[in-house]
Amino acid sequence: MNLRDRISVAGLTDTGQVRDHNEDCIGQREDIGLLVLADGMGGLKAGEVASALAVEVITSEVEAALKGIAPGRHDESSGYALESLAVGRAILKANESIYGAAQTQPQCAGMGTTLVVVLFYDNRLTVAHVGDSRLYRLRENDLEQITLDHSLVQELVDRGFYTAEEARHATNKNIVTRALGIGPEVNFDMQEEVALIGDVFLLCSDGLNDMLEDREIRDIVIECSGDLKTAAARLVAAANERGGRDNISVILARVDRSFPVKTGWFRRLVNWFD
Repeated sequence: MNLRDRISVAGLTDTGQVRDHNEDCIGQREDIGLLVLADGMGGLKAGEVASALAVEVITSEVEAALKGIAPGRHDESSGYALESLAVGRAILKANESIYGAAQTQPQCAGMGTTLVVVLFYDNRLTVAHVGDSRLYRLRENDLEQITLDHSLVQELVDRGFYTAEEARHATNKNIVTRALGIGPEVNFDMQEEVALIGDVFLLCSDGLNDMLEDREIRDIVIECSGDLKTAAARLVAAANERGGRDNISVILARVDRSFPVKTGWFRRLVNWFD
């Protein structure tokens, strides 16, 4: 199913006010419902190599995998949808590609990237992430952070050393505990969520949420939810007005119409609740 007329998407990436180049990379494939955002890291300009590789590999791998997937099917051993497993395999392939390039190209040594991936299908979405790039969901004017940062400060919050407010102002808040491409293997988190008509999803790099409070992000998205391009531009501009200390990237996606597969237990379950 082509999702271009079911889900509206807008993305924007910006260098910010301090950095001299942009190591973020975003990818949007509205037709297959795939969104990818990566925030690169590494010496010289290696970070932008890592983030671009992540977006390129994941996009090509997921696109190829979806052609061979029967919609509405699940893997019996894991319980995940086949689409989720395709996303997981693509992330592993991207990690292999980035790590391999870092090992063979001296100028790319030590490079890596954070990552957040969203794939829409059958009235739901798969979310996978590594590092501190985030996914938020706006539903009925309530903004919720769907992902949990893989960062040192988040671990300290989880252990009770910081409150959420103290964490925002911590000096070590940008130290990530996981990243794509820094080792031969990667541990990523993946979950499946229901997508309802009217939901707005926001993928972002930490250059946005480090500059803006969640309530400020929510207010902008609510005000501009009917025009996602304007919303993206407003979010980036607001982060830059606060100092723009890092690259800033956002992808916004709004569910405009239902997109169930023709068969499948999940569609029947959702229809029953409706």
